[in-house]
Amino acid sequence: MSEPDDIALLRQYATGHSESAFATLVEKYLNLVYSTALRSTGHTQAAGEITQAVFIILARKADQLPRRVVLSGWLYQTTRLTAANFLRTEIRRQKREQEAYMQSLVNEREPEVWPQIAPLLDAAMERLGEKDRHAIVLRFFENRNLRDVGLALGASEDAAKMRVNRALEKLRKFFTKRGVTLSVVAIAGAVSTGSVQAAPSALAKSITAVAVAKGAAASGSTLTLAKGALKIMAWTKAKTAIFVGASLLVAAGTTTVTVKEIHKHQNENWQLGQMNAKFLIEPPYRTVILPTRSAERSRKDGSGGMVWMKDGRAFGINAAVGEMLRVAEVDYGAVSQSRTILNAEIPTNHYDFFSNLPTGSKDALRREIKKKFGVVGRFETIETKILFLKVRDASASGLKPSQSNNSSTSDGNGSITMMNSTTDALALELENHFKIPVINRTALANNFDFKIRWREYEGKAEGDDPDHPRLDSLKRALIDQLGLELVPGTAPVEMLVVEKAN
Repeated sequence: MSEPDDIALLRQYATGHSESAFATLVEKYLNLVYSTALRSTGHTQAAGEITQAVFIILARKADQLPRRVVLSGWLYQTTRLTAANFLRTEIRRQKREQEAYMQSLVNEREPEVWPQIAPLLDAAMERLGEKDRHAIVLRFFENRNLRDVGLALGASEDAAKMRVNRALEKLRKFFTKRGVTLSVVAIAGAVSTGSVQAAPSALAKSITAVAVAKGAAASGSTLTLAKGALKIMAWTKAKTAIFVGASLLVAAGTTTVTVKEIHKHQNENWQLGQMNAKFLIEPPYRTVILPTRSAERSRKDGSGGMVWMKDGRAFGINAAVGEMLRVAEVDYGAVSQSRTILNAEIPTNHYDFFSNLPTGSKDALRREIKKKFGVVGRFETIETKILFLKVRDASASGLKPSQSNNSSTSDGNGSITMMNSTTDALALELENHFKIPVINRTALANNFDFKIRWREYEGKAEGDDPDHPRLDSLKRALIDQLGLELVPGTAPVEMLVVEKAN
C-alpha cells in the first residue's frame, strides 16, 4: 500500500471515527511497532503494553499528523520514545532472569549476524537523521522497494538508493566502534529479515478496541505510559523550534555577538571550571579557544582535562590540543587517547575551549583548531591489538541490573564505581586504564551498577614507573567481582589520525 493510502485511512478515522480504517493501520504496522518495543525491553508483556500505548497515541494525534508524514517512520520513533519512557519507570528484570540470560550467552556458539546487531540496532538508529531513519525503516523494516522509498520521502529512486546506502554505512561504522565488524550487505540482510517479528495474534483486536476509544478502556499503567510519551514528544518538538530560532538569531548577528562575547568570556564561570549544562544550551553562541586559566596542568599526552558535551556542543577546561581534536572529530562522545594516532606535531600547552552553536558546533570547533594550530583529524580503520570484554562467569554476584535512574561514574585509587551504566561505558572506562582499545563483546543490553575494587599497585617491581600502576590486579577483580574478563586479540579499529593541515 502506498503512503497516500495511510493518510487516507488516518483521515477516515480522524473525521469519521472509522474503526475499520484504524484497524487496517493497526494490522499493517503492528509487527513493526511490536518488534521495536520488544528489542527495547526484551519482554513480550512490556512490548505488548508499549504497542498498545503507541496506537493510542496514533489515535489521539490522527488529525494532527501532516499529510506527507512517513507513518512507518513516525510509528518507529514514537515506539522508541514510549519504550524509553517505559524503561525509566519500570522495575528491571529479576536477578535470576538476568543470570539465566547471561549463562546462555556463555554457552552459546558463535553468534550469527542478527544476534550481534540486535542489541545495538535501535541505539544506532537513534544516531541517524530523520530522513536516514525513515529510509531504513521503509527499505528494511517494511521491505519496500527503492521506488516506494523515494516516493515516501519525496525523492527519486536514485536519491533513495543513495540515502539508504549512506544510512547503512553509518550503521556499519556504529557497529564497528562497538566491536561488531560487518559489511553493509550483511547488515542490510540481517535488518531486513530480523527487525520485524510477528506480534501475538490476539493483540491487534484488543489494541484496536482500546485505541479507537483513545485509551478510555486501557489499564492505568498503559495510560501513564502513553501520557509520558506524549509529553516527551511535545518537549522534543518544542526543543527543535527553540534551536531553529536560535540558529536564525546567530546567522543574523554573528559578528557583533562574537566580538563582544569573546571579551566578556574572560570572566565567565565555565572557564573557571564551574561546569554546568546551561552554558551549552543558552546564549551567547560562539566558538572560542583560549589559554587555560586552570591552576593545574594536565599531562602532555592530551588527557587529564575536563570536558562537558551535550547534543554536539562541547566545552573543556585545561585540555590539550589532542583532546580538543578528539572531541571535535567524533559525531558523539569523545575518542579515547588509545584510538588516536599523531602524525603531526601538536602544541603541548593547554587550553579552555567552548563551542555551543545550535547547529554545526563541532564543525566550528574543527575549523578553529585548524586555524589556530594547523592540524586536522581524519578517521581510518586500522588492524591493531585490542582487549575484548567478555562474560566469563554468569553467576558473579557483583554484576547486578541497576535499580538507579541516575547515571554516574567515579574513578579513584584502585576503584571504579559506575551507576546505571552500560557495558559499552565500562569498556571505555577500562580503555582509559589500560591505554589500549577495549571492545565490548558481552552482548549485555541492560544497564548495571558496576563496583570494582583492586590493589592498584599490587605486583609492582622495583624500577616500575610510580605514576603507572600494574593492572593485573584490576583484571583479576573484573573476573572475581563482575564475572567479566579481558581477552587479548586483534581487530580492525577506527582510529583518529591527526595530521598537518594542507
